[in-house]
Formats: sequence, C-alpha cells, structure tokens
Amino acid sequence: MFRLTDRYLLRELLTAVLWTVAVLTFVLVLGNIFKQVFPLLVSHNLPVSYILAFISYLLPFSLTFTVPWGMLTAVLLVFGRWSAANELTALRTLGVPLSRITVPVFVLAIALCGVCLWINLDVAPRAQENMRTSFYQIATTDPIALFDSDQVITDFPNRKIYVGRKTGDQLENIHLFELGRDGEVQRVVFARKGSIEVDLERKQLLFKLTGTRFEQRDENAPGDLTKIRDGITMQEFVFPISLEDLYNKNMQRRVLNIQTAPELFQNLKSSTAEARSAILTEVNNRFSVSLACLTFTLVGIPLGIATQRKETSVGFAVGLIVAILYFFLLLVAKIFRGKAALHPELLAWLPNLVFLTLGAILYYRAARR
Repeated sequence: MFRLTDRYLLRELLTAVLWTVAVLTFVLVLGNIFKQVFPLLVSHNLPVSYILAFISYLLPFSLTFTVPWGMLTAVLLVFGRWSAANELTALRTLGVPLSRITVPVFVLAIALCGVCLWINLDVAPRAQENMRTSFYQIATTDPIALFDSDQVITDFPNRKIYVGRKTGDQLENIHLFELGRDGEVQRVVFARKGSIEVDLERKQLLFKLTGTRFEQRDENAPGDLTKIRDGITMQEFVFPISLEDLYNKNMQRRVLNIQTAPELFQNLKSSTAEARSAILTEVNNRFSVSLACLTFTLVGIPLGIATQRKETSVGFAVGLIVAILYFFLLLVAKIFRGKAALHPELLAWLPNLVFLTLGAILYYRAARR
C-alpha cells in the first residue's frame, strides 16, 4: 500500500511542480525580457536567433528562484487538496503517520536541492557571463545587426555612434563621437555613407566611410562650441574600433554573480578582507538558496494541510507570501555583503534558519493531530 501511495503522491507532486515552475519561470523570464532584451530590440536590429539566445541565458538565473518557489506552491496545492478531500485523514486512520506519508515529498525536495545547487554553482554563472559577452559576440559575427536607423549606439568604449539611416548593409548619415576619460566629446567624424567589416586578425571593426569630415574639440574645453576646429575632409576613410577594448569593457569587472564556484574559491586565496567577505557571502548565498526546496517543503506541508482548500489561487497566494518573506531575508545578507564585521556570510543562512525552525514546529504539530 505504501508503494502505491508513494507513487500516487509523487506523481501528483511532480505534475504540480512542473506546472508551477513553468508558469513562474515564464512570468519571470517575460519580465526580464522587457527589462534586458526589449532595449536591445529597440536600439539594435537583432535577428531572432540572438533574441532566443538571450532568453536561454535568462532561464538558468530564473530557475534559481522558480524551482524552490514552484516546489513550495506544489506542496501547498497537493496537500491542500488531499486535506480537503480527506485523503490524509483516511491514510492516518489506517495507521500511516504523516512522517511516512511525506517521505517521497522530502526525497523529491532533496533531489531538487541538488539540481538547484548545480544551477547556482555552475550553470547560472556561465549563463550570466554569456549574457555580458553577448554584445561582443554579435560584434564579431554580425556587426551590422547592432545598428539601425536613427539610433545612437553607446556600447563601444569611449565611442558614441549615430546612424541616420540603414539600408541593408549600408549606413548613411553617420556621426562617430570620440570621448575623453571624463566622457566629454573630443572629436567628431561625419560621413555620408559607410559599411562595416570585421578584421578578426587584428581584432577590429573597420568602418569604411565615404564623404568624411572631421571636427576637433578643444582638449581643455570640449564643451565650448566656439573653440571647435574643422579638420580635413576625405572622400574615403577607414575608422577602426578595437574589439579587444569592447571585450575588456564587458569583462573588466568580473562581478561575483558570473563566477563559477571554482573561480570564487580561487579568488579567496588572493582577496582583501572586504573582498573575502563578499566572496564568502556569495558562496554561502548559493548554497543557502539551494536548500530552499527542502525548507519550503517543510513549511509547505503543514501550511497546505491547515488551509484545506482545493483552489489553486489559495496555494499561489500562500506560496507568494512565504517566498517574499524568505527572499527578503536573503536580500538582507546581500545588502551587508561588503561589511566583514557583520559576518554577512552567516546572514545568508538566516532565511533557512528561520523557516526551518518555523517549519519544524508546524510539521510537529500537524503530525501530532
């Protein structure tokens, strides 16, 4: 009987987990698309393949939140239905304790903890890194896709590029602004027409310009338009932009969230006290979030039994409240990540400590009823 019951519960739970994770991931990815991908669609004429690549980079990051949240919601839904339909009551009347009924639930939770740990330590950081270098990849493979009519491109280091019109592979009414260290315009290159080629050997983008005119600003007063000097005019001119500088711009700060676990541990050996605290907090945060599936399961079982409702909306509402509280406590640790004296690496475990304690108390009370 136990094996049949286990399979029945596990099947219902897996169905609910897959469904809720899919819905939550879709919502979260959709929000990130409007936040990160939509500006690219507005400023660049990117092909569909690149947009799909961006979405694939967003998925692992989204799963770090939606898998634990989906597990919590699924547990609330399944045990809410079982409690409302008196299925739990029937099993416990037959002498099956709650601890035995929930064995497959905890087995699934532990398995999902392993999946989340793998995503948090390796998959998600690599995806975030790919997201950061995606502009460089587009520039080396299909640079013309970066430009569109009446758009200003600011992604290149120390450059701003305006294209008045784009027709196929041809650009018209081009303005190339060279910026100084303080961001002030130092020189402007105007061109009637132009095209782009990639020189991978020298790691450069070559702007082949026609009808070119130069304008030089005063180094000491670049904002003073009265000191502008007109430079030479050339029928044809090749303007190079370093791809290596573009790559370095994206990778000069390898922020912690794009570093895999081996990279984080390697950086611990040569870091300052403040940086060490930030790295330790990041590592502990990833392990802590990975444990959320088990934490949410322990909390969700008694809450699901207590609600005794079949409605899906109730499970989502309770799950939303618990998840918000959990991730709010997790955010506290991130806020103090750089303050070693407060031991933020230990604060990363605060959400699990609070909710595991709460879950253990609620589970114990539910088991004794």
